[in-house]
Parts: sequence; C-alpha cells; structure tokens
Amino acid sequence: MNFKSLPQLLDYFREESTCIEYYENLRWQGNPTCPHCGAEKPYKTNRGYKCSNKECHKKFTVKVGTIFQNSKIPLRIWFASIYLATTSKKGISSVQLGEQLGITQKSAWFVLHRIREMLKDKSPRMLGEDKMVEVDEAYIGGKEGNKHISKRRSLKDKNLTNEGKPYVPKKTVVGIIERNGDVVLKYVPNAELSNMGAFISKHVPKGATIYSDEAPVYNHLKKYYTHDSIKHALNIYVEGSVHTNTIENFWSVLKRGLYGIYHQVSDKHLSRYLDEFSARFNNRTLTGQQKFEKFLNDSESVLSYNQLTAN
Repeated sequence: MNFKSLPQLLDYFREESTCIEYYENLRWQGNPTCPHCGAEKPYKTNRGYKCSNKECHKKFTVKVGTIFQNSKIPLRIWFASIYLATTSKKGISSVQLGEQLGITQKSAWFVLHRIREMLKDKSPRMLGEDKMVEVDEAYIGGKEGNKHISKRRSLKDKNLTNEGKPYVPKKTVVGIIERNGDVVLKYVPNAELSNMGAFISKHVPKGATIYSDEAPVYNHLKKYYTHDSIKHALNIYVEGSVHTNTIENFWSVLKRGLYGIYHQVSDKHLSRYLDEFSARFNNRTLTGQQKFEKFLNDSESVLSYNQLTAN
C-alpha cells in the first residue's frame, strides 16, 4: 500500500474485508489477542474470533477495545476520517466531514472526538533536553469589542455581563515548544504560578534553556532554568536567540483553526482540540500515509457517546 491522497486511500480500502485485514495486521501483527483477557491464539469464527481461554471464552473482533468499538460506520469511512483529520493543517469541522463522507453531522462529530482520543499523547517526553524551549500562554475566546453590547463585561460588576448573566472570560492555554521540535499544551484555569509552574516543571528538565515574554509569572524560572525574557512591552521581539516567535507562530495556527474551522469550542472539550493540534504539529514532518499508520497504531482507546456528552 502506498497512497498520497484521499482518493488513493479510498481506492485501496474499497472493501470492508480489506480494511479489517489491514487493521488486524497492524494491531496484532499476525497474532490475534483477546482484548478482554489478553489470551492468544483465539478460535476463528465467521464474524471474528472467540477467546480460547475457558474462563473468558468471549467473542470479539479487531474493533473491540479501540475507537471503532460499537460503531456501525464502515472502517473505510473511519480511515478516510482519520486521514482528513490528521492531514488538514487547521483541522476539519464535523459539518464538512459529514458532507464529504456521506454521514450525519452528529456521527461526524462523534467520529472526530474519538479520533482526538486516539491522537492524545500517551507518553509525552521531556522537552528542552537538547534544544532551546519557549513558553507562553494564549487566550481563546472572542474579542470583547466584537461581542453584542449585552454580552460584554459590565463596568459596574466585572463578574456579570451587561444583561446580568455571569461573565465568562477567555480560556487560558499554556504552551511549551522546542525550537525545531515538539509542543505540549494544557488548558488551565488561569495564568497563575500554581498552574503554569507545575506544567513547566513536568515537561522541562531543570537546567534547560527557556525563553518567555516579560510576564511576572515566569520570573521564578531563573531558579531552576537558564531563563531569559523578551520585552514585548518595549516593542522588542528579537534579541539574538531570545524570542518567542516559535510559540507565537504556533498560536496563530491554533487560533485560525479554532476560530476559522470550529468557530466555538466549549470548556469541556477544549483539551481534546489541543490534543489534536499538538499531535498534528509534532508529526508535521511525516507523510500523510505515515501519519495515518502511526495514529492508527494508537487507536486502542474506548470513548462512548455517553462519556463524551456527560456533564
């Protein structure tokens, strides 16, 4: 198999049996394993397999224990969805995915969230071990001046809007990026030291070189890292190797995707969208086929619709 575009992928995975055989080889590499108890050498059945362990003896297919579990959508459509979601630089909306693949918007929304579950980095590595690191925070949400006057923050009570409802501030996202390397993101309640410091120490080893802007929350970095800051307030954006242009460029892609493709993202699901954007960025040097195969290897993650929509 060697595809460089969506039509080539769909041509190859024309039959469901081809998809199942391909996924079985990718997941089990010729040694089917029961997803319920881990027993090997199951019995082959007309619709899949049956566990050889007498204490288990459950029936299963290659979809069980993966993002495809209990889905009636053909694997061919799933594979096309994965290809589109991982190769579109700014993502693809559920409306557009549904129209292109002939499924409902509700199904496409669920498919994309299961794919984001697959894209979640299961074992993120430490950043800055051999490269310079930049750290910054971004604020996600509409501009105050673009809101209807009733939705804007009240001048009398900053906790309310002009119409008397609770005011919802912008969402804070902290990001750490290596120059010519990877990025890690986290949605935090606010840009205070208790949130920012713990995240940085978790992903950057002590002694690494970190660059940031002049925000006071980064002053503590000098205790543990080689730290320098660029003074944006003085209209200074580059001083030799000191700048945050790498993370700023990433924020521009993230915001164009969130605002231009998804338009609005809830607090509940923002972290899933951050997983999607960081996964695409961290694998940007791979070909479309390499991304497809890599992410499909990480598909052993179950997410039900009730879990996704629960309050």
